[in-house]
Amino acid sequence: MGLFEDRVQNSGKTQVPVWFMRQAGRYHDHYQNLKKTYDFMTLCKDPKLACEVTMGPIEEFDFDAAILFSDLLFPLEQLGMGLTYNPGPILEKKLEKLEDISSLPTNTNKDYFNFQKEACELLKKELPANKTLLGFVGAPFTLYAYAVEGSHAGSLFSSKTGLYDGRYEAFCERLLPNVLDEMILQAQGGADAVCIFDTAVGELTVEDFKNFALPKIKFLTREFKAKFPNTKIVYYSRNTHKEHLRAIQDDNIDVMGVDWRHNLAEVINEFGKDYYIQGNFDPCWLGLPWETLENKLASFYQSLEGADLSRWICGLGHGVLRWTPQENVAKTVEYIHKNFRY
Repeated sequence: MGLFEDRVQNSGKTQVPVWFMRQAGRYHDHYQNLKKTYDFMTLCKDPKLACEVTMGPIEEFDFDAAILFSDLLFPLEQLGMGLTYNPGPILEKKLEKLEDISSLPTNTNKDYFNFQKEACELLKKELPANKTLLGFVGAPFTLYAYAVEGSHAGSLFSSKTGLYDGRYEAFCERLLPNVLDEMILQAQGGADAVCIFDTAVGELTVEDFKNFALPKIKFLTREFKAKFPNTKIVYYSRNTHKEHLRAIQDDNIDVMGVDWRHNLAEVINEFGKDYYIQGNFDPCWLGLPWETLENKLASFYQSLEGADLSRWICGLGHGVLRWTPQENVAKTVEYIHKNFRY
């Protein structure tokens, strides 16, 4: 696998593993060359192409994990919300009032996500044995917010008020079985771990996080682990604070991902006994001149002195930005492999 108990040993020390969200994407020539021929939806839904996109950064940059090339919004397409990309995602329908949810199907095709399963199967054949394969899905609140707002930008006023007018609960009744099916199919395809990405949930108060977001997350983790006890679950939340993290208390989550707003040493020291910790430097660092970036990485690593690095997976606090020089990605992965050891 590569991220967990089977980390690379080198000269009597263990390398800290590294992978980046959106490591296969717009900054990378490999992806841009494929985009000249194929649109985004085709790259996601054709298993061979999804495999090819996913493998690009593994072959060029030697990340320790490959993350399935796909999109977290496909459950909204499955629910008949009219998902297109031009170039970003656009929904034909939005959940502006409770009555809007009644038009969504209650029974959907369990095989809808087979394209992800097939891509995972191809990736397991292509990936070296020492690389981890990651699947991923969107977390319930994040998918709900997008279904209401059409994006994750702004105050999420309608999404937050919808927690109290019945829209959230009614939507989740339809959504959760589909997301669980998505997780299951990825695991059946060979994913070593499935990530649950919650990029909008940091907009919630801790109380609303506890009362609304967490029960749905725990439903997914509990039901998934009952079927795949040996497949790890990664939960990443953006813009959350320590009180959000303290509230999680979910034994079915194996890895807690955090963004760059956290002090990583403090997170590892407090939560590392319960979870692997994934994160968390600022993606904008990758846009700096290499000499500056190298100094930032060295200082970042020094700030972790005394922390248990055996429970740390190095990564960005969010995804690689489209303006990132790809040579900085290559140099950063090489630097981490060479210098981040314990």
